[in-house]
Amino acid sequence: MTDLDHLTKALARNVKHWRTERAFTLEALAARAGVSRGMIIQIEQARTNPSVGTTVKIADALGVSITTLLDYEQGSAVRIVPADRTVRMWSTEAGSSTSLLVGAENPGPLEMWSWRLMPGEGSTSDPHPSGTHEMLHVTAGDITLAVGGEEYRLAAGTSATFEANLPHGYRNDGRVPAEMIMTVAIPPVR
Repeated sequence: MTDLDHLTKALARNVKHWRTERAFTLEALAARAGVSRGMIIQIEQARTNPSVGTTVKIADALGVSITTLLDYEQGSAVRIVPADRTVRMWSTEAGSSTSLLVGAENPGPLEMWSWRLMPGEGSTSDPHPSGTHEMLHVTAGDITLAVGGEEYRLAAGTSATFEANLPHGYRNDGRVPAEMIMTVAIPPVR
């Protein structure tokens, strides 16, 4: 079984588990996440690999981290994630990528990401639930952070934090690859 097969099955199992845990019907989860009921069914039956955006919407609607939805090695109180077991969420032919390094659930979802953006590339995100915060630290190059229509240039060594309830994104407007570590803290579902 490939890593993608493991992730597809884990996603199916975990979406169904957390939907049941939250007592959400298929319709309720679909409405909260802004995706179709059919998409939720396909995910729970392990018949599709949804986009990163869809996975984020479902995780937000369930009030859990993406790590929790993709976790297929549930177990011990200490979770060690070797470099070869991080989850690559997207990549481009030019070399940009983002990887989910590790996450936790207490008291709400908490995720740590590694980003690499090649010159001229970027990524945008829809608003997250109110109370969600993103913290980032640029380790190489320059990143342009856009939040709610405002742009901020962050050089290597610079850190930033913001409430991520507005459209936001990251771009590399420079001439060299840019890298950052990002943490996302999501409030628990009430």
